[in-house]
Amino acid sequence: MSLPPVSPGSAAGTASSADGPTSDLGPGSDDGGGRHHGEYKVHGGKLVVADFDVAAGALANVSVSGDFFLEPDEALLDINRALTGLPADSGAAEITAAVESALPADAVLFGFSTDAVAVAVRRGLAKATGWGDHHWNIIAPSVLPTHVNVALDEVLTEEVGAGRRNPTLRFWDWEEPSVVIGSFQSVRNELHPEGVARHGISVVRRISGGGAMFMEAGNCITYSLYLPQSLVDGISFADSYAFLDAWVLAALEKLGISAFYVPLNDIATDQGKIGGAAQKRLANGGMLHHVTMSYDIDADKMVEVLRVGKEKLSDKGTTSAKKRVDPLRRQTGLAREEIVAAMMAVFTERYAATASELTAAELEAAHRRVESKFGTVEWLHRVP
Repeated sequence: MSLPPVSPGSAAGTASSADGPTSDLGPGSDDGGGRHHGEYKVHGGKLVVADFDVAAGALANVSVSGDFFLEPDEALLDINRALTGLPADSGAAEITAAVESALPADAVLFGFSTDAVAVAVRRGLAKATGWGDHHWNIIAPSVLPTHVNVALDEVLTEEVGAGRRNPTLRFWDWEEPSVVIGSFQSVRNELHPEGVARHGISVVRRISGGGAMFMEAGNCITYSLYLPQSLVDGISFADSYAFLDAWVLAALEKLGISAFYVPLNDIATDQGKIGGAAQKRLANGGMLHHVTMSYDIDADKMVEVLRVGKEKLSDKGTTSAKKRVDPLRRQTGLAREEIVAAMMAVFTERYAATASELTAAELEAAHRRVESKFGTVEWLHRVP
């Protein structure tokens, strides 16, 4: 339910339909007596907490609380009543719909949403997870062929989905000049063949959607997050982008860069776009979230290689592709390695991540995937 904000003087969510423990339990926890507890911090908003029992396969004694604002006060009781009796196996969409249908027409939610309530409930049921529910790994940059980097995205997403690898953040590195096109892009429409040949560009298609990435050694920062889809359960596709990159925006803030998301998948500052994200969700429950950020791109060479038409730029407020490249080097004055190190440090601190390496089996699987898929003409030109 999309509703206008309420003034800060409005009542915060504090009422409940039942007494029960709230503050000392972690997300998705159980106090040992059957009481379930789930928490969800809305990105850029407030904390939503759901405490409840499960009896005969349904939610009971539900209490929603948090530091959000809600009017009228009685609407919180409507939320609790709407959740009470719902089957414990209800999906996020069903929970959201139940809450929305129970709210009065004049209800105003500020700092949270009905979707956020659904996420908190799903976390309390251990159907959705938070960052702290996982042991995170970080793989530092290592130079690999671009085809192998792309293949690793598919392999490692599968491994996380299958439970054979912890959720992982991996930074890329490479040597050969490359263009990595989105899963649904046309080779013919995206590239100037003369520029590709002149500059010796390696062209690769990835599994995620989104736009083309022009990549020379050291000219951008690229990372991939491999995670279980439970981490974004109940979060909309659009909101999942900013949710998964909150840590990197915090890292940039520490470096003096105030960055923000421009829907759907652009990362920008007041000086222009600095990066873009793409995602892919696999059937086995694994998910890839992939980001490339400009560091020191040769804009002249880029426009000789990529076709960037007027329609692409029509909603960007610019008429030149060159103006859309706003390197991190100029905004920070730091070496690329220093920026990557700062990002790794923030991720490690936020999520207690530990260092990891690619295994021999993962690298072997990626090389096989290059031979059978990512290095083939059929895959590259699956959209001509």
